[in-house]
Amino acid sequence: EEEGAAAPSVSGVYFICPLTGTIVRKDQKEKQLREAIQAYFSVDPVAASIMEIHTFNKDREKVRLCVETMAKYLDNIYLHPEEEKYRKIKLQNKVFQERISCLEGTHKFFQAVGFETQTLPVPGQDATEEFYVLKEEMLSRLEELRERREQLQSSEPVRAQLHRQPTLFRPSAAAAHFELPPDFFSLTADELRREQRLRTEAVEKAAMLRTRAMREKEEQREMRKYNYTLLRVRFPDGYILQGTFYARESVSVLYNFVREALRDDWLPFELLGPGGLKLTDENLAFNECGLV
Repeated sequence: EEEGAAAPSVSGVYFICPLTGTIVRKDQKEKQLREAIQAYFSVDPVAASIMEIHTFNKDREKVRLCVETMAKYLDNIYLHPEEEKYRKIKLQNKVFQERISCLEGTHKFFQAVGFETQTLPVPGQDATEEFYVLKEEMLSRLEELRERREQLQSSEPVRAQLHRQPTLFRPSAAAAHFELPPDFFSLTADELRREQRLRTEAVEKAAMLRTRAMREKEEQREMRKYNYTLLRVRFPDGYILQGTFYARESVSVLYNFVREALRDDWLPFELLGPGGLKLTDENLAFNECGLV
């Protein structure tokens, strides 16, 4: 419990690392995730390499194509273990270079599932090439290889979880005061580019006759430039519950947040927004109902 709400409301936006439980500030979450996944290689190198592939390669289409191609390599081995050609992958192969080699974590995956690098002669030429070759011992563990393929295809990116930083304030005249740190307002380069695009579109439409619905829609879109929102719920006895949320989370998340804080969580309750408006549509996002 805090004495009052006059101090800075929160010191920043914080995240929880799902692998270690460590709480870090927003600008440190990527570094923490990277360190946690790196440490996980000593526990399960296959799982760790899969985490790297899905988490640190931001282009989702490239990841999809990469995983699809890697799965095909493993499928060929599983379905045709007697075929030696399927147990070799030429590293300079065009498809391998364009779809797999350029993505983070892929080489660690092949090594973790039982491939080793070998320099082999090119048939009919006085030259050699680099290959990944499946170790002989893996032929007796084909089911394990199939499971690794399924694991690779079904995995999702590792995401740090937003820390709610739940805080309870005693009744105070200063409770209406919000003081937020830059974390709530600073935008990334991508977000700035998006905002600039929205502003350009707004200027282009300024000369057009706009209906009320169009104006409201544009106002809602303007709210999308914020990623986070700090929300406070005042209880009938004057106590205030505070939490940090994504601006695009739904009102239902706030209902759950309040319910978890209640001693008797079975009690029904309503939440009223600014101006006394009932928050009845729990599917609405915070930035769609004036809570950002």
